[in-house]
Amino acid sequence: MASTISLSFPSLHPNFQSSRRLSSSKPSSRRVFFGPISASVSEMPPVPVSPVTLPPPEPAELPIRKIPGNYGVPFFGAIKDRVDYFYNQGREEFFKSRVQKYSSTVFRANMPPGPFIAPDSRVVVLLDGKSFPVLFDVTKVEKKDLFTGTYMPSTELTGGYRILSYLDPSEPSHEKLKRLMFFLLKYRREHVIPEFHSSYAELFEGLEQELATNGKAAFGDPSDQAAFNFLTRALYGTNPAESKIGTNGPSLIAKWILFQLSPLLTLGLPKQVEELLIHTFPLPPFLVKSDYQKLYDFFYESSGPVLDEAERLGISRDEACHNLVFATCFNSFGGMKIFFPNVVKLIGRAGVKLHTQLAKEIRSVVKANGGRVTMAAMEQMPLMKSVVYESLRIEPPVPLQYGRAKRDLIIESHDAAFKVKEGEMIFGFQPFATKDPKIFDKPEEFVPDRFVGDGERLLKHVLWSNGPENETPTVGNKQCAGKDFVVLVSRLLVVELFRRYDSFEIEIGTSPLGASVNFTSLKRASF
Repeated sequence: MASTISLSFPSLHPNFQSSRRLSSSKPSSRRVFFGPISASVSEMPPVPVSPVTLPPPEPAELPIRKIPGNYGVPFFGAIKDRVDYFYNQGREEFFKSRVQKYSSTVFRANMPPGPFIAPDSRVVVLLDGKSFPVLFDVTKVEKKDLFTGTYMPSTELTGGYRILSYLDPSEPSHEKLKRLMFFLLKYRREHVIPEFHSSYAELFEGLEQELATNGKAAFGDPSDQAAFNFLTRALYGTNPAESKIGTNGPSLIAKWILFQLSPLLTLGLPKQVEELLIHTFPLPPFLVKSDYQKLYDFFYESSGPVLDEAERLGISRDEACHNLVFATCFNSFGGMKIFFPNVVKLIGRAGVKLHTQLAKEIRSVVKANGGRVTMAAMEQMPLMKSVVYESLRIEPPVPLQYGRAKRDLIIESHDAAFKVKEGEMIFGFQPFATKDPKIFDKPEEFVPDRFVGDGERLLKHVLWSNGPENETPTVGNKQCAGKDFVVLVSRLLVVELFRRYDSFEIEIGTSPLGASVNFTSLKRASF
C-alpha cells in the first residue's frame, strides 16, 4: 500500500480523486509546523554541457545544530544497530531511545539490513512532522533505487526490470510507467465498487460460517483471498478461480514478496538463524522463479487492453506486464494485506459506541441514496471518512521512506536546523512523524472523529502515500499513484462492515507484516 515500503496503487484519477484542497493544521496556541516495473534505462550519448553551479544551502531561521549520533565502528556499528533494531530493542524503542538520548528528532544511525546486503547503511533519521516532508520534495532528494531503503532486491525477482517504485521522476521511463498506472484503474473504474461488494460479501459469509463452527474466525487468509479476487476481477475482468492460478494467488504473492522484503523482517525464528538466513545474505531469486512465472502468465493473459495502452505509450508488453504484476501484487495486494487488518483492529478496539455511530451514518446515507453505495454517497459519511484517515495516520501501511540529498540542504525540525550534505541518505520513520505531539492532540490515541469538520485541515499531516493527503500524485512526483484508490477501498471496507453488522469483537495478535485479527463475534445488522 508502502514506501513505505511504498506500496503504491494505480490511481483512479480523475473519477476517484477529491478536488478539495485542505489548508493549515489544527488550531492551537502552540507552534504548528509542519512500488510497476521498468527496464534499466539505457544510457543517453554524452552531450557537452556548460558547467552548472548548484545553489548554496537554503537559509535557516532556527539555530543550526550539528546532527547528533554516529555510525559506530565501520561494519560492526551497522550490525550492532541492526541487532538493536530487530531484537534488543525493537523498532519503536530503537527510535524512541535515540530521540531521548540525543534530545533530537533528527540524528544519525544505521538502518537495516546492513552487511552484506546493503552497501551503505548510514542514514540521517527524521522523526517529526516538520522535517519529514523533505522526503517528498524531488527537487531536494533523489528517489532512485530507494524503494526498500539502503538495499535493492535483485531485478531477477521482477523480470530483469527496474520497476516504477525504484525510478526517480527524472528518469525517462518514470513518466510513461506512471501514466500506465493511471490508465489501469481509469479504464475499469466502474467495476471497482460492485466487485468490491461481491468479493467482500463472499469473505464475510465465509467468516460467519467459520465463526459458527469454531467460535472464532481468522480474518487474515480469507481477507487476502478476497483482496486478490477483488483486484483481478475489478482491474482485469478475470476471476482467478476460473484460471490456472485458482486460489493460489495470495500464497504465490506472499512468497515472492518475502524474497524482496526478508532483509527488513523478523519471522519469529531464533535470532541467530534469522540473522544468517535473511539479514546477512539475500534469499536466492531462483527459488521463487517458478512461482513468479505463474503470476506473470496469469496477468499477461488477463491484461490485453492495458498492454495495448502500454505499447501506445512506448512500453514493451513484457515490461508493462512486469509493471502490472508489481503494481497489483506487491503494491495493491500488499497494501491491503497490511492495512485492512489494522483498520479492523483499530475499529474493533474502539468499541460498540463507535460501531453504532458508523452503522447509523453509513446505513442512513445508503438508504437516502436508494440503497446504492457510490463515491458521492461516501462523501456524505464524515465519520467513516475520518476513521479511514485516522487509521492511515496511526498505522501507515508504508512506514519507512528514503531519499538521497541532491545538494547540500538545511533541514528543520521543530527545535533546530541541521546541515545535510549532498549524497547523504535521509530516512524517515512515518509513524513518529504522524504522531507528532506538536501537530496532533492525543497523538498516540485513535480518535475516530479527528478529521471531521475543521479537523480536515490536519490532513496535510497524513503522509502514508509518500506525500500529504491533501496533495495529488503526478507523473513528476513520487506520491503513490493510487493514493485515492487506497482511500476508496479502505472506505468500502468500513462501509461493507457496517452495512452488514451492528458490531463485532476481535482478538489481536501479530504477524511479520502487521496485525493478526480473529473475529470472536459478529452481530448482524438489526436496524
